[in-house]
Amino acid sequence: MINKLLFLFVSISIFTIGLLAENVSTYLVGAYLDEETAQKKLESAGFEVIASYEPVKNGTTLIFTNDALKKEAAKPGRAYIAILRLFIDKKEKMISFTNPIYFGKAFMQDDYNKKIFRAQYDAINREFAGLKNSVDYLDMKSLASYHFMMGMPYYEDNDELAEGKNETLLAKARAYKKGKYLLFELKLSNNSTLLGYDLAKRTKKFVKKIGRANGAVLPYCISIEDEKAHSLEAKYYLAVSYPLLSMSKFTTIATVPGAIKKDLSKPFK
Repeated sequence: MINKLLFLFVSISIFTIGLLAENVSTYLVGAYLDEETAQKKLESAGFEVIASYEPVKNGTTLIFTNDALKKEAAKPGRAYIAILRLFIDKKEKMISFTNPIYFGKAFMQDDYNKKIFRAQYDAINREFAGLKNSVDYLDMKSLASYHFMMGMPYYEDNDELAEGKNETLLAKARAYKKGKYLLFELKLSNNSTLLGYDLAKRTKKFVKKIGRANGAVLPYCISIEDEKAHSLEAKYYLAVSYPLLSMSKFTTIATVPGAIKKDLSKPFK
């Protein structure tokens, strides 16, 4: 009898937890649109497209922003939320948005404003009808404190790339290889700038290896703020961008996080 009651209690608890958990998809996926059409729709939705990038063959990522995102990103330590991304996959004939609610909570954490990021979500869905949730997801409550597993980094465990006056760091980033790797520069405040930066050809092959469906993971970003250049620790950023990634699959790209930091540090040497 006791065992039956215990089983019933556990079952009810699991069911209740399931009801309380608010799963949120990492991406919003939809039917294929060409780049020109997608850009026009983004502009109609009130966004500004600031760059395009090819993370994999026959795939393009549009990087876009608006005043609301930039305002949130101007807060200390929040630069990475300044942009959203739309991956257009010509090979698989699909599109995939970074979900503003998912990445808003992950990157804003305790500063997350539900109203602001819901507004971005709604603006995208109004203009791009028929979007569906991706298979990748996490529950909302765990996003702010997310890490891949014990001993792995959290959002705040950034890679420090260099120190120096903001303008000096920006000048180095612009000048490296005559600007070849600088994809965009987005000023957020007098003390904060977000850069989109390319990776070495060999480094960025990981997208093809662990899943082109999540191609919006690139380009990588550098935050220049408070006289420091930072990037998201790759073991965090790749994991939050690929939440279904298994440990065995993660080990196949074990050298990538170190390679990313090395690539992003080179302009500041």
